[in-house]
Amino acid sequence: MSRHADNDAHLLDLATMPRERMEMLLERADHFARGGTVPPALEGVAVCTLFFEPSTRTRLSFQLAAQRLGAHVLGFDVSTSSASKGETDVDTLRTLEAMGVRGFVVRHGGDGAVRALAAHARPGTVLVNAGDGRNAHPTQGLLDMLTLRQVRGPDLSGLKVLVVGDVRHSRVARSDLQGLRTLGVRDIRVSAPANLLPQADELDGCTVVPELDRALDGVDVVMLLRLQRERMVDGLVASLEDYHRDYGLDARRLRLAAPGAVVMHPGPVNRGVEVTDEVVDGPQSLVLRQVANGVAVRAAVLEALLGQPPAPHWVT
Repeated sequence: MSRHADNDAHLLDLATMPRERMEMLLERADHFARGGTVPPALEGVAVCTLFFEPSTRTRLSFQLAAQRLGAHVLGFDVSTSSASKGETDVDTLRTLEAMGVRGFVVRHGGDGAVRALAAHARPGTVLVNAGDGRNAHPTQGLLDMLTLRQVRGPDLSGLKVLVVGDVRHSRVARSDLQGLRTLGVRDIRVSAPANLLPQADELDGCTVVPELDRALDGVDVVMLLRLQRERMVDGLVASLEDYHRDYGLDARRLRLAAPGAVVMHPGPVNRGVEVTDEVVDGPQSLVLRQVANGVAVRAAVLEALLGQPPAPHWVT
């Protein structure tokens, strides 16, 4: 695979991002989140949101971020494009490159699909992974790390973090775990049904605690995951009621965590399945802050990768 498919030119995942780069991106995003000036760094640059899967939060926040940076933003709807006539993903990319599009924000249902596309991109083209299959969702991981830093300070190493739910099918979980490890979090717990856990090597550095009540003991952060029913084979969850009984977060269970523990969820939330209304709408929920931070993080990423000239702390 060519060097151009590396994270040097694109943002494909968080697995190899050095801590210094991650912290610089988070500091820039925090500047934007706090109302700092957003420069017209992408003035004259064409950015396409190339989404082969549905999205609300990710797509719209990338569009807002690109617009605030001065970019020309093109939306791609697979249902009304030539992709619906059989055009390959690579031909779609090349067609848009020929029109002068430099930046592509790509969501795709296939594991590793964005990296595969990046291998075919022209020099000077930038791809940002907006979620590919079960593989990665790096900007979600970054916005979750930003949200934690805002409420807990820049040093996250002493936090006790619990990830709950469908880790096996979750690209968000993979990127969050990469971000937590990179930023030095030492106590990472995972609680899920056995058949919703990934391979053991993906949980390196984590402690698996199958019983949710025990896993919640004293944690500072509860990161809930959406039940990825569209990526499951039948039978992995007996019923939504059973899942909620065993792994749903309600007020009683939240009291098992540390005082002031915060609750996160990438959305969309399956209310009454992963979490109850009183928790997701309650004072300990950071769900809407995560949404707000998505625009700031995505602006920081686009500025760093596509700004003129590229930010020296990012592109090497």
